[in-house]
Amino acid sequence: MISKLLKKGQLVREDKSQQEINELFHIVDRDLRDSQTDELSEDWQFGIAYNAALKLATILIRAHGYRVRGTGFHLNTIQLIPEFLGEESIASQVFLDACRTKRNILEYDSIGGVTIQEVKELQDFVHEFRDLVKNKINDCGF
Repeated sequence: MISKLLKKGQLVREDKSQQEINELFHIVDRDLRDSQTDELSEDWQFGIAYNAALKLATILIRAHGYRVRGTGFHLNTIQLIPEFLGEESIASQVFLDACRTKRNILEYDSIGGVTIQEVKELQDFVHEFRDLVKNKINDCGF
C-alpha cells in the first residue's frame, strides 16, 4: 500500500516533527471533548469524534515520516493504519472506514442517520485508538 501510494503521489516522505505531533494530539483531545457536548446533534458529535480518529491515524503516519496528499485523503489515511500497526489493526481500519462512509452521508446527504449508541461506540474507539497510537509512536522517538 505504501509503495502504491508513493508512486501515485498520494503519499510523500516528509520530515516528522514533535511540534506537529503535539499539535495533532491537542486537536484529538479537543475534538474528543467537543464530541461529548450534549447540546450538539448526534450527527455533529459523530463527525467530530470521527475527526479525532482520523487525526490519530494521521499522527501514526506522520510519526513514521510520511504525509498523505491529494484525492482520497480520508480513505488513504485509514487504509494505511495496518501498515503501521500490523494486521491486528485491520478491525480498527474496517470500523473507521465504516465511520468514514457514515460521516460522508451525514455531512453531505442526510441528517439523523446516527444513533447516540453509535456516537458512544466511536468515542470509545477514539479513546482506545489514542492509547494505541501513543504507544506505537513511542517506538518512533515521540
